[in-house]
Amino acid sequence: MLRKLLSLLGAFALALTLGAAQAQAPAYPDRPIRLIIPFPPGGGTDILARLVASRLAEQARWTVVAENKAGAGGTIGIGEAVKAAPTGYELVMGQKDNLVIGPWFYKNLPWDPTRDLSAVAHVAYTPVLISTRADSPFKTLADVVAAARAAPGAISYGSPGNGTSIHMAGHLFAKAAGVQLNPIPYKGSNPALLDALAGNVHLLLSSLPSAMGQIRAGKLRPLAVTSAKRSSSLPDVPTVAESGFKDFDTSTWYGLFAPAGTPASVVQRINAEVNKLLVTADVQAAIHAQGAEPEAMSVEQFGQLLGADYAKWKDIVQASGAKID
Repeated sequence: MLRKLLSLLGAFALALTLGAAQAQAPAYPDRPIRLIIPFPPGGGTDILARLVASRLAEQARWTVVAENKAGAGGTIGIGEAVKAAPTGYELVMGQKDNLVIGPWFYKNLPWDPTRDLSAVAHVAYTPVLISTRADSPFKTLADVVAAARAAPGAISYGSPGNGTSIHMAGHLFAKAAGVQLNPIPYKGSNPALLDALAGNVHLLLSSLPSAMGQIRAGKLRPLAVTSAKRSSSLPDVPTVAESGFKDFDTSTWYGLFAPAGTPASVVQRINAEVNKLLVTADVQAAIHAQGAEPEAMSVEQFGQLLGADYAKWKDIVQASGAKID
């Protein structure tokens, strides 16, 4: 009898101890969150990351410190996030280029995005824009395809560089159209834009923000966007799919990731806060101003997108024959 009583008292004491520990456990977050941006300041990834950080400070009263860690096509910053403690206090703004395309170009990376990272919150996606100089004879994608069929390899397109989703969008379009295009990779968007304006390449493949100024100035003619839906920034410009290439859809997405092993409750908490801010009018307007489209996803949906794209792009990169110097 005494032994049973002692056992009950012990169980009761343990329950009280656990309950007290849970009651005293600090709510997440109780200190600043570091957000790694794996690209230099001023680019699309940097702008979106800092937008999320500032709005989380306003909406949730969180302190989010954004820090640029650029290099090797964004893979250095991702690598630093992978090595961080899985506590929810180290996040990274990843995107399609450095998570599902770059790993197939940069050999021997010590991390795998599907194994070493947890998808947390999708933020936005941006289509690739196909444009040409305003005085170009190409008025539609059909004109481009006709010219490419008449002279295989003669029609060139400029892109921000080998291994980018923009460069790969050109490869996929040529494959879908059954034509041979001549890819000209540049070291960044601006050199490609300048050569397109000079007439040194027939087409420019770029992000929308990179080209919008010259489109508004009447110096570039937009032909199509590569997303499944038209861009709200250029609602009169058709998609590639609408231009005769059914189901064509290739966009660059952006989102928050945490080291694998980050508690599910923390991941869900961040996801909920980010999704909440994505439906606010000012955040949507700020994202649209960058030529991007806000899109909220559940943790599960974003994880599925990461896994599906990572598997898909291995074959695309290998088939392209492109290499990073």
